[in-house]
Amino acid sequence: MSISPSPKIESSWLKVLHEEFEKPYFTDIKQVLLQENEQGKTIYPPASLIFNALNLTPFNKVKVVILGQDPYHGMSQAHGLCFSVPEGIAKPPSLVNIFKELKDDLGIQPPHHGNLEHWATQGILLLNAFLTVRANEAASHSKIGWEHFTNAVIKKLSEEKDGLIFILWGKFAQNKENLIDPFKHHILKAAHPSPLSVYNGFYGCKHFSRINQILENKGQEIIDWNTDTAL
Repeated sequence: MSISPSPKIESSWLKVLHEEFEKPYFTDIKQVLLQENEQGKTIYPPASLIFNALNLTPFNKVKVVILGQDPYHGMSQAHGLCFSVPEGIAKPPSLVNIFKELKDDLGIQPPHHGNLEHWATQGILLLNAFLTVRANEAASHSKIGWEHFTNAVIKKLSEEKDGLIFILWGKFAQNKENLIDPFKHHILKAAHPSPLSVYNGFYGCKHFSRINQILENKGQEIIDWNTDTAL
């Protein structure tokens, strides 16, 4: 596990966030990750994919932001995009429910895989609040400083861009609403797609069609939600 002082991050993000990498909290994050690596602990996602969400969706390309919480902590699941898993990995329950709502909303059949890179490359920032986790220990890196960094990402997007669509699923994501200027951006809220809360307002939220309607009204290209088309 290695994170250099200038981590491999897409250039537009590196420019926007350069001050964050100099702050004490970011040094603390690096120290924790290096120490745990030296102790032989397994950390997900792999170091090269920690900033995958930023690398796949440059700052100047962001149109939609979907906020997650914690990377998946099972083997080979996490690859730096919230709710997403690499091809060949079983779809987690929340992602299954996301695809069910997508089918109900837009009639798109659930794909054969759970990789959401096709969404990311169209301008959907799939951002987790915590960017790493210890294997098989949910939320194990929730207190090491990542939230300072990802809150800065949200603030920069809110301050420096206009007309973004922020998707807040569940209470944790909705607690980030205070970081977003509601007069400049669109905020869509619903219950979390987890099986524990999916019937409390996630099913039927129709966020996928609403996102495309907002983009169409703004004269922007709509999202192709069918991830199978990217294969």
